[in-house]
Amino acid sequence: MKHMMQRGSLAAVLSGLLVVSAQAGNPDRAGSAGATQLLINPWARSSGWGLANTASLKGVESMFGNVAGLAHTRKTEVLFTNTRWLEGSGVTINSGGIGQRLGESGVLGVSATVMGFGDIQQQSVDKPEGGFGTFSPTMSNIGLAYAKEFSNSIYAGLLVRVVSEAIANVRAQGICFDAGIHYVTGPNDNAHFGIALKNVGPPMQFSGDGLSVQGLIVSGSDQLTLEQRSERFELPSMLNIGGAYDFTFTEHHKLTAAANFASNSFTHDQFNLGVEYGFRRMLYLRAGFLWEKNITSAADRSTVFTGPSAGLSVDLPFGADKLSAIAFDYGYRATNPFNGVHMIGVRITL
Repeated sequence: MKHMMQRGSLAAVLSGLLVVSAQAGNPDRAGSAGATQLLINPWARSSGWGLANTASLKGVESMFGNVAGLAHTRKTEVLFTNTRWLEGSGVTINSGGIGQRLGESGVLGVSATVMGFGDIQQQSVDKPEGGFGTFSPTMSNIGLAYAKEFSNSIYAGLLVRVVSEAIANVRAQGICFDAGIHYVTGPNDNAHFGIALKNVGPPMQFSGDGLSVQGLIVSGSDQLTLEQRSERFELPSMLNIGGAYDFTFTEHHKLTAAANFASNSFTHDQFNLGVEYGFRRMLYLRAGFLWEKNITSAADRSTVFTGPSAGLSVDLPFGADKLSAIAFDYGYRATNPFNGVHMIGVRITL
C-alpha cells in the first residue's frame, strides 16, 4: 500500500510537470531571456554525452541536470572542472562542488560556477579605439541543494541558486530554483526515469552607475544626473524529462543507453541521445548527440552546437573496500563557429 501511494504521488507530480512542459518551447521568444549562463552544463562527465543522462545522474553533477541524483552520493564527493568554452573565444569556466551525506537518507550539496572573459578594452565616443584602460565582465552562480532518498526507488531534490552578472559599473543579481525527481526500477535497479524543472525564479534587472548620464542644465551651470532604468528580463526556465537503461553483460562490462527531452521556454525544444560503456568500473567511454530544429543547417541553426559530443573518464579506486576513488574526466562538444568546448575535471569520491 505504501509503495502504491508513493507511485501515485510520483505520477501526480510528473503529470503536473508535463502540463507545464506543454506550454514551453517557444522559439518566437528566443533571445528575450537573460542569464543564459544557467543553460551551460559546467561538468565534463555529463557533457560527454550531451546531458542525455539526466535520469541516471549521480553525485555533484546532478546539481545541474537533475538535483534528485544528489541523493545517490555515498558519503562525500568533491569535484572541480575547467572548461575552455568555445575554443578560440578566450572564455573560460571554472566550476567546483561538494556533496555531503547527512544521516541515512539526506545529502547536502554546494556548487559554484564562474565565467571569465579576460580583459576587454574600454572605449568611448571620443576614443573608440580604446587605450585608456580595460574591464573584465564576470558571470557566476552559486547553488545550494538538498536531496533525499524516500525509498529504494524514489529520490527527490531541491536547489536554490544565486545568479550574478556584472561589468565595472553595471550589475544584475537574481535567484532561481530547481526541483527534480529520480525513479529507479527494474530487477537490478537498471531502469531510470527522471524529471527536473530548472531555472524558475523572478525576473532580473541591471542597475548601477553605468546606466546614468550627467550633463548641464540648459538654463544654467547646474549639473543634472539622469538615471536610465533597465528593462527586466526573464530567466531561461526549462524542463528535463529523461530515461536510461543499464545493460550489464558481465561483471566487468556495462553499457548504459540514455535519452532526454528538454522543453525550453525561450527557444527550440531539444532531444539528447547518448551511450556510455564502462569497463571494470575504471574506464568509461561515452558519446551523445543533440537534436533540435534546423541543427543540421548551417544557415538556419539557432545554436552554436552542431550535435555530437564525446568524453571519457578514468576512475582510480582506493581504500579497503575499493568504493572510494579519484577520477579524471574529459568532455568535448562540437560547435560551429569556434573549435568546440573542451572540459577537464577531477573528482574525489569517498
